Amino acid sequence: MRSSDALKLSTRMFKTNPARTWLTILGMGVGTSAVVMLVGLGFGLQNILLEKIVFGDTLLSLTVTNPPSNAVTLNDTTVASFKAMPNVLDVSPLADLSSVVTFNGLSANTDLQGVRESYFKYAGIAMSAGKSFTDNAADGNDIVLSSAALQLFGVTDPNQILGKPVSFSVIAPSAGVAPGGASDQVPLNGNFTVVGVTNDTAAIYAMIPLATLSSQVGIISYSKVQVRVSASNFLAAAQAAIVGQGFIVSALSQTVAQANQIFSGVQVLLAGFGGIALIVSAIGMFNTMTVTLLERTNEIGVMRTLGASPRDIQILFLSEAVVVGFLGGMTGMAMGIAGGLIINYALNLVAAHFGGAAVALFAFPGAFLGFITFFSAIVGFVTGIFPAKRASSISPLEAIRYK
Repeated sequence: MRSSDALKLSTRMFKTNPARTWLTILGMGVGTSAVVMLVGLGFGLQNILLEKIVFGDTLLSLTVTNPPSNAVTLNDTTVASFKAMPNVLDVSPLADLSSVVTFNGLSANTDLQGVRESYFKYAGIAMSAGKSFTDNAADGNDIVLSSAALQLFGVTDPNQILGKPVSFSVIAPSAGVAPGGASDQVPLNGNFTVVGVTNDTAAIYAMIPLATLSSQVGIISYSKVQVRVSASNFLAAAQAAIVGQGFIVSALSQTVAQANQIFSGVQVLLAGFGGIALIVSAIGMFNTMTVTLLERTNEIGVMRTLGASPRDIQILFLSEAVVVGFLGGMTGMAMGIAGGLIINYALNLVAAHFGGAAVALFAFPGAFLGFITFFSAIVGFVTGIFPAKRASSISPLEAIRYK
């Protein structure tokens, strides 16, 4: 049997039994759409978690903090030692002091952090409005606030505070006194201009240039240091060397890898739930192919009498099953994507009504959709194996006499 003849015969069902054929395809589509929607939800949740991470410098950076025992301390000496390590490109420290911030006559407690320009990209800090300051700013009085800090003053739109002045008084250790001893409240000179607002809605802090802070307040130690290595394969060695000095080290790349592993498990679990619906649809398709076999027994006898081989009959039924499975997969993809977009749109409308931010709750990567298309055809092929073997084994004489 020629391939063109097999193709024509395998699609003849759309003319002889169009209603049943399309209902079978729709049944496969429902099962496939369940898989597409649930796994798409897993991809969407994964993207929501990781979308704020700045890839590149962030994933090549190590976050170093002081140990609880205070046996070692992050200071200029340790920062210099980190920078001298092999394959370390840069080190960016963070000094953290308690302070009182004043804006429009209102005062509140906040953390005042002194950082360099490079700290923003190494720590993966993204802006919801404005921009970060630079180390070579004209007067060094630029400042970045967190989104959470705006709530202290009842500011809801980050753009409203850009360019506005704020002032600070910091709680710093008294001169010549060890950390933990007596402290003084030191007003910082002049007003600071807000140039950016981070997207952090959990922590209340303000960031100013480290040079500005250290010029007015004595910086004895740092709370955190970002160590930037030259390549990802040097992360482990740098981390081991720093841990060997007694510091606590974490890497965002490890967190991302762990999160991806967790979400891979979540996606498999969600696909399992959707697979139940797909199995039910496959059983329905198997039943349809079996009924088709019974209805076409006489036709099989005529074809065998005219010279069709058992292999030709087998190919014919398998082709029909693959076509139905493939079209069911395409229908399911369309239904799943449309359903996900509709649900996401409805949820974003509700979120916008209550002042929330819009999110993409569903995501459908092209590779995943391609796999679903291929998998649907495979499911059709598998469900057609038994009817195809049964059809090819029927005796031509018995098939002709079958009623």
